[in-house]
Amino acid sequence: MEETNRLILSLLSADGRMSFTELARRTGLSVSAAQQRVKRLEQSGVIQGYGAVISPEQVGLPLTAFVSIKAFDPAAPDDAPQRLAHLAAIEACHSVAGDESYILKVRVGSPRELEDLLQEIRAAANVSTHTTIVLSTPYENRPPRL
Repeated sequence: MEETNRLILSLLSADGRMSFTELARRTGLSVSAAQQRVKRLEQSGVIQGYGAVISPEQVGLPLTAFVSIKAFDPAAPDDAPQRLAHLAAIEACHSVAGDESYILKVRVGSPRELEDLLQEIRAAANVSTHTTIVLSTPYENRPPRL
């Protein structure tokens, strides 16, 4: 990837609301050239979208946990992600190598809500769970090193 595009991606990953004028100033491009490059990065799928970073604590979701899941029946279809997609408390689902099949990142409002969610996960996907509760998060959602 061209160095100017890497710089654009780095700048936008740090501030997705950066104006094209500021982006052009920081990259040494004209405003129209910066707009065209961003548009090409979007169209090619390198930039997949923009969003707000929400404080989970401020919206009533102070408890984060990682839930490892493993199918009870190894011969059963591997469809846990589809069976769990309706559960909004699951923020991320990662297929992993090792003893478990997937690791889920979940956010809930209380230990009781976590307990209820775990029951829903087990019932919906016919899996066993192993849960690790997050005590603190020094950092997350860091942009990729470009």
